Amino acid sequence: MATTDLHASAQAAFAKSADYDQHRPTYPPSIVDTLLDRLRVAGKTNARILDLGAGTGKLTESLAVRPEQFAITAIDPHADMRRVLADKHLPRVTVLDGSAQRLPLDDGSVDAVVVAQAFHWFATMPALREIHRVLQPHGVLGMVWNLEDYNAPRARQPTTAWEAKVKDALWQVAEASADQEPRFRHMQWRNVFDEQIKSTPLSLITAGDDQLFSLPLGEQEEPFEMTMSKAAAWERFSTLGHIAPLDGDTRKHIHQVFHDAINGDDVATAANGDIVIHGYTYAAWTSKIPEEGRQSLFSVERS
Repeated sequence: MATTDLHASAQAAFAKSADYDQHRPTYPPSIVDTLLDRLRVAGKTNARILDLGAGTGKLTESLAVRPEQFAITAIDPHADMRRVLADKHLPRVTVLDGSAQRLPLDDGSVDAVVVAQAFHWFATMPALREIHRVLQPHGVLGMVWNLEDYNAPRARQPTTAWEAKVKDALWQVAEASADQEPRFRHMQWRNVFDEQIKSTPLSLITAGDDQLFSLPLGEQEEPFEMTMSKAAAWERFSTLGHIAPLDGDTRKHIHQVFHDAINGDDVATAANGDIVIHGYTYAAWTSKIPEEGRQSLFSVERS
């Protein structure tokens, strides 16, 4: 079963799939527009899109209402996530059990692959090869994440002091609980693209079969602000992959830190008392290098 490819921590973190769907945001239309343009499917009626790691369908919903009437295959290894997505009955969306390492699709059967909020879970060469297999020649892989300031990479400075406090606490809890699972904020997911090729010119010639996708990655990010009640802010925070499974004293501690932070003097509020949360949406994309194209990339001219 494809579910055996799912991280145990991911299985636990996403057990409350309905909560995840309720409290996680959708993606900005401008980023979706950009991503579909870079995927070369914008304006193409009935283009075939694989939504990999679709979860409860936060991105799938945006794709399903597009005027192009995409044919969407949404694949996820988490049964509860798939159930939430299937219950939405989105038009032209087929929901399947599967994983990045084992996709139930034919070779070259999709025009584009999108991965929302999930690529860091399966950023490995076996997964990259499988994505490469199902993409049509010159198809594009696109990835997108919504990141709150408190869930950003360590080097990125949060907009406000309270969000910096929550970010510090989040990193501390992860370290204290020995959480070693891959997260976007670790930025290790990028390594799989760099590891396609070796570091010396000679190895580039002899190991060209390992380069499946083009480099450098295309990238774009867009900041966002959102307002919500303090209770909703905690519920949203609780859906983070390494926060959701916490219980006991550890959960009480992180809840107290979060409560104290959002009640600080530096928290911006709306007229109705809702707090303002800052973050950014990050998108990246890369084109498939087809089998017949690799030889020319790595061949040398001989006299």
